[in-house]
Amino acid sequence: MGAEAMSTPDSASLLPSDWRAALEPVLAAPETQSLFAWLDAEEAAGKRVYPPQTERFRAFALTPLSAVKVVILGQDPYHGAGQAHGLAFSVPDGTKVPPSLKNIYKEVAADCGAGPSRSGNLERWARQGVLLLNTSLSVEEGRAGSHARRGWEAVSDAAIAAVAAKPEPCVFMLWGSHAQRKAEHVPGLADGRHLVLAAPHPSPLSAYTGFFGCRHFSRANAFLEASGRGGIDWA
Repeated sequence: MGAEAMSTPDSASLLPSDWRAALEPVLAAPETQSLFAWLDAEEAAGKRVYPPQTERFRAFALTPLSAVKVVILGQDPYHGAGQAHGLAFSVPDGTKVPPSLKNIYKEVAADCGAGPSRSGNLERWARQGVLLLNTSLSVEEGRAGSHARRGWEAVSDAAIAAVAAKPEPCVFMLWGSHAQRKAEHVPGLADGRHLVLAAPHPSPLSAYTGFFGCRHFSRANAFLEASGRGGIDWA
């Protein structure tokens, strides 16, 4: 089924061509079409869904498949008003930095010597090739995990598989058991071409059990530079 014949959110129509080619089969699948119809019905019934429809595919729009160097995998978007804007762990400028992102910044500072940031907007990472991907691309206000197992998983699975199939070496940062289980069976991650880094989640509940001190950011850059791809400015 062609892109013109299927029902997709407006933001999906803005996908870069390489992501469109990789994701079109799953976006056209009946299960995903049912997801889109269900989301429309939820919003029509007055439920607030984050992020706005126009931003749900923003991670792909800011980081074309050809540009991906690093994948950071989150679970689902922030469920508070004004927080989610389509990038895992990121919030718009002017929004209070969430606790998990504060811990990410602490590890970046300890690992790479970067100074603290007052902004929680990670677009700068995304534009350098960091795919900030959530497993689910939407959530109901105030209900964490509310859109899990509704169909987004097939989309994020296809995206991870597309990155894993790239000939260029990439880095996968898997924080927490959810992300680690998600990537466990992706073809191409176990053949040694890519670097897979696993650690506990950066949330306040688990950051001190191994996220702090994981040095994922400097390890990613060392791998990328050795592969001739150039590192990420994590500042």
